[in-house]
Amino acid sequence: MSTLDPVAVFRTEAAECLEAIEAGLLDLTHQLDNKDLVDAVFRGLHTLKGSGAMFGFEALAAFTHHCETAFDRVRKGEVAATSELVAAVLAAQDHMRALVDQPDADHGDIGHKLLTQLQAAVGGKEAAPAAAPAAVSVPAIARDAAAKKKNSWRIRFSLPANSMANGTNPLGLLDELRDLGECTVRANTSAIPPLDALAPTELHISWDVTLTSEQDRSAIDDVFIFVLDDMELSVEEISGQAAATAAPVEEKAAPASVAVSAAAVSPTAVPEFRPVEAVPAKREAPAAVSQAKAAENVRVPAERLDELMDRVGELVIAQSRLSQLASASTDIALRSVSEEIERLSGELRDTMMVLRMVPVATLFSRFRRLVHDLARETGKVIELVTEGESTEVDKTVIERLADPLVHLVRNSIDHGLETPADRLASGKTEAGTVTLSARQAGGEVIISIKDDGRGINRERVRAKAESSGLIQPGQPLSDSELLQLIFAPGFSTAAAITNLSGRGVGMDVVKKTVEALRGAIDIVSVPGQGSEVSLRIPLTLAIIDGLLVRVGSGRYVIPLSAVEECLELSLEEDLRSRGRSFISLRDSLVPFLRLRDLFRTGTKPDVHQKVVVISTGTERVGLVVDQIIGDHQTVIKSMSKLHNNVATFSGATILGDGSVALILDVGHLVAAGQQQEAQLRVAG
Repeated sequence: MSTLDPVAVFRTEAAECLEAIEAGLLDLTHQLDNKDLVDAVFRGLHTLKGSGAMFGFEALAAFTHHCETAFDRVRKGEVAATSELVAAVLAAQDHMRALVDQPDADHGDIGHKLLTQLQAAVGGKEAAPAAAPAAVSVPAIARDAAAKKKNSWRIRFSLPANSMANGTNPLGLLDELRDLGECTVRANTSAIPPLDALAPTELHISWDVTLTSEQDRSAIDDVFIFVLDDMELSVEEISGQAAATAAPVEEKAAPASVAVSAAAVSPTAVPEFRPVEAVPAKREAPAAVSQAKAAENVRVPAERLDELMDRVGELVIAQSRLSQLASASTDIALRSVSEEIERLSGELRDTMMVLRMVPVATLFSRFRRLVHDLARETGKVIELVTEGESTEVDKTVIERLADPLVHLVRNSIDHGLETPADRLASGKTEAGTVTLSARQAGGEVIISIKDDGRGINRERVRAKAESSGLIQPGQPLSDSELLQLIFAPGFSTAAAITNLSGRGVGMDVVKKTVEALRGAIDIVSVPGQGSEVSLRIPLTLAIIDGLLVRVGSGRYVIPLSAVEECLELSLEEDLRSRGRSFISLRDSLVPFLRLRDLFRTGTKPDVHQKVVVISTGTERVGLVVDQIIGDHQTVIKSMSKLHNNVATFSGATILGDGSVALILDVGHLVAAGQQQEAQLRVAG
């Protein structure tokens, strides 16, 4: 049985915490006076600092402490939240990620430079050198809080015996309590077993802490936020002059206790205590309830899902073989079992596909930071709008689309959006808009990147293409073909090389990645109004429903999500349409391709051929096949490297009899059909 690495768990949770902090900072950019956002960012920084200290990430805790303190001052109204402060903490957050991923690496003086920037953002009163400890000295806090009302608390807590083995450092908790104010700490060692029975990895010490602070009870709860479920915690508010006189004496095992005092304690009478809450933390803190709800979700490494998907794929292939054997048998019991297994494997496949689906919101959220940084870099005013964030796509598609979308967004901002002065001169608003949207259309998801900028300059595109030798001077091209030239390797219309563009290495990467996902790219651009690039991507790359057809002696699979309808093509109609290759479908002409000719089977056509009408977007084309065999659960297998350049097929699958069937690339075939139609129209 494998055990989870506590450090790996911390890194996962730290990544989520940093994402939440980044989202809060980006929201704060537009609402600098929103106190709830300030509190949310502060809590995130506080959580990251505390958990980092617990798991031994001391450099992370020390660095994060300064950002936390800066936001604490904003929270208290000592300094105002500014765009400079948000930018400084966003930059610091990138350094925090590096400290999480590579805690032992040499990061040079990056931390010091970032803290200097942070110091300037808060008016020069914060951000000590990067090497400063995470804990603030008690006397300094006492002086700052002298003029404010202080609360006094008695805190008694104990942790589970296995807490240190799970990565919890009790000294980190005590340090965080000292950060809150002046305190006295007493360690109770009475529960430590004899030496021969002592396990060095187990914890048997409990603590009794007297804290005097201007903070309220929620600040104390925040210290224990990660361990509330398993520990025993009691917090009592002390009345009277408890701040100066409190000394825990109720423990009968006093001789075995070791006192560690952060301030002098005068030997006066035992103070009177007024209990607030003295029950186990499991029943006292709302945070524990939310953690209990979170426990309903289980973290599973992505590679385990991939492995499970492979097993389900093999099961589907085996089920297909069983169905083929059962269909050729007269055994009623075998057929019954085969049908039951087919039903169960189908349900298992559908469940597995749902497990792999993730909302595109996880992808879109990454671009808020990118747009924020590019707006500062270019001096443009940019508004990012996202739509359809709940649309779900296979996790593999999400991972592989991240880089192409970065190129497209950067291209829209650099080439598409104008400067504020140019926008105002052309009658537009000062702020340009970049819209990221996603929607599902059949078995595809369409992700669009739209801007309201200047649009694509077709004359510049043609001139660049002709000078680069991509097309001949004066070569006739449709508008779609002309716009598609921007995806050629090395193509760029930028006048100069900048940090954003000019090298011509972005858009060709987009095209290659999308085609590798069996997708396609559409471009629409209106001069003066903006451009829209749409990526049409399959929902999944693992298992699809397919239509199994025969062409000559070979069998092929057409993705069922692209099939609109099936028609019969008689031999007379086939002969009559020679040279034109069109069928009339409800008062519209649809071009069709004879797959027998395309694949050069060398066989005669069947008497009753079939036309399978497929579509992508608004374009349709018919595929002439000899026989429609039926639907087929298709486990997609990648083509070998020798067949990477064969554009007609997007993959292969294994049939029930062990033979291989190629999967047709619908996008390529539709494009070929439309091209054939255009040529016939020109000729005729």
